[in-house]
Amino acid sequence: MAENYYVGAYWGPRRETAQECAGRMERFLHMLARCEPSFAQWYMAGRSFPRGLPGSPVVPEAKELEKLFLKSRSRTAIGKEPVEDLGFSRSMWNAKKDATDIHLTCGKYSPWGGPNVCLLELARTGAVLQRLLLQPPVLAEMLTSMATAWDPDFAVATSSEMVALVERKMGDVRIGWLTYLSRQLGTLPPLPAPVLIEPVGTLGWLLILSPEPMTASNPEHVAFTRRIRDMLDRAGFIQRPAPEPEDPHR
Repeated sequence: MAENYYVGAYWGPRRETAQECAGRMERFLHMLARCEPSFAQWYMAGRSFPRGLPGSPVVPEAKELEKLFLKSRSRTAIGKEPVEDLGFSRSMWNAKKDATDIHLTCGKYSPWGGPNVCLLELARTGAVLQRLLLQPPVLAEMLTSMATAWDPDFAVATSSEMVALVERKMGDVRIGWLTYLSRQLGTLPPLPAPVLIEPVGTLGWLLILSPEPMTASNPEHVAFTRRIRDMLDRAGFIQRPAPEPEDPHR
């Protein structure tokens, strides 16, 4: 059975405006386009988009992205007032068939309802998936792009099946085939071979657990991922405290 691979970045409550989120998104889309040719153009639901296209083309410019974010705000049932602390959410995709999807929540500063997230769900089949799985440096560049643009607490390239076998509690930092960890989480301990550790500027570290794709169907891959997770847990990286509600008077 094919595994469901994804690349996702996660961070806690962070109050940001639509303009600030749009600036981050513009940077992310431009960096992502350099990773894989099929990531050069994105689409989303909309009215009257050209026939034959997957949707309305997304213009990767901050001013246009800001408009999209402002339209995405949650609103109250009565009065349709924007719920500011829930931030902004958007989804987009890059093709009609074998699409990669982007799901984004940013600017959210409520401690309830999950973290801010930038999630790329890769197609389960097709040429793009095969290219990415055969080129760990490309996945590494995608994680680096996420870390640079969004400054998350952590990011991971893995499969949902591997997460189900390794993760112990929702909300914990996830460890996968490739993992980005922010320096704000702690001091990275020594890790065994063949783990490759690369700095991501001054933001954090990129961990590559294996030069070959790690699968949930391989018991050795699962055991090694669990071992690295346990080592990082002992170093204080995995279990994260629940976010505190923001003081409304600040």
